[in-house]
Amino acid sequence: MRYLNLDHLRRCIETLQQSLQLYQGAEPDSIEQEVFRNAIVKGYELTQEIAFKLLKKALKAFGHGARKLESTPIKDILRLAALHDLLTLEEVERWFKYRDNRNDTAHDYGEAFARETLTLMPAFLEDVSRLADRLDAKLGKDAT
Repeated sequence: MRYLNLDHLRRCIETLQQSLQLYQGAEPDSIEQEVFRNAIVKGYELTQEIAFKLLKKALKAFGHGARKLESTPIKDILRLAALHDLLTLEEVERWFKYRDNRNDTAHDYGEAFARETLTLMPAFLEDVSRLADRLDAKLGKDAT
């Protein structure tokens, strides 16, 4: 297997961190703050999708079949990632919450959803950054 390129994931993480900082610095209840909130929600969705695609590629490197992985539910992908020390069991539980929250975006783009997403953001940014580091250490271009 070729190495995993994590550049896109790291860029998504950086963009999400910057969007959160800009949101926090904007005037409360302003259009500017709403723009940044929307950017956070979309960035959160994209960052998760990129992370899950990379997890599937990583699991292929550990011998899991590509066809089977494509039909495997995301929560099972997360459990498999824990088996290969890409995530801890505690992180898997948090990723379940992130995924459930992400799935809610299809149904609710309102204030309550946005507040919940913003509450999850600091832990999510830490967890996704840690995942990127682990993927890089195990399957990055400099991994041995």
